Amino acid sequence: MAITNEMKLIFDSRSENESFARVTVAAFLAQLNPTFEEVADVKTALSEAVTNAILHGYEEEVHNITIHCTIREQEITIEVRDEGRGIEDIEKAMEPLYTTRPEWERAGMGFAFMEAFMDHLEVESTVGCGTLVRMKKTIGEGRESWITQSL
Repeated sequence: MAITNEMKLIFDSRSENESFARVTVAAFLAQLNPTFEEVADVKTALSEAVTNAILHGYEEEVHNITIHCTIREQEITIEVRDEGRGIEDIEKAMEPLYTTRPEWERAGMGFAFMEAFMDHLEVESTVGCGTLVRMKKTIGEGRESWITQSL
């Protein structure tokens, strides 16, 4: 049976809570003994998911964002959920540089960053009901073989 651990975090959709979410998930991830780069990847992807929920899901209104993290062996699964406006066309929204807010700096790169920094990205959304972003990353992949080869 695989070793499993999980945590859930619920917080207000305020931009100042984005850093709180990053630090909390990084602390939970620490049990897998990640590299600095792995922590940075997870924090970047998480930051994009939370920021999307705040800015697009709730359009800067204050409501709850829920993060659910599960660790199974060396893999972390992170789910970021909002109950906001939802995404009409997920496929289009996931295209790099596509944005509904062209006036914003860095607009349109959130999903591209999530895909680049994580091993798996899945988005579920219903208009008027919210969005669930599910990301997975294996921690330490390839490290064992490198250690074995260097001995």
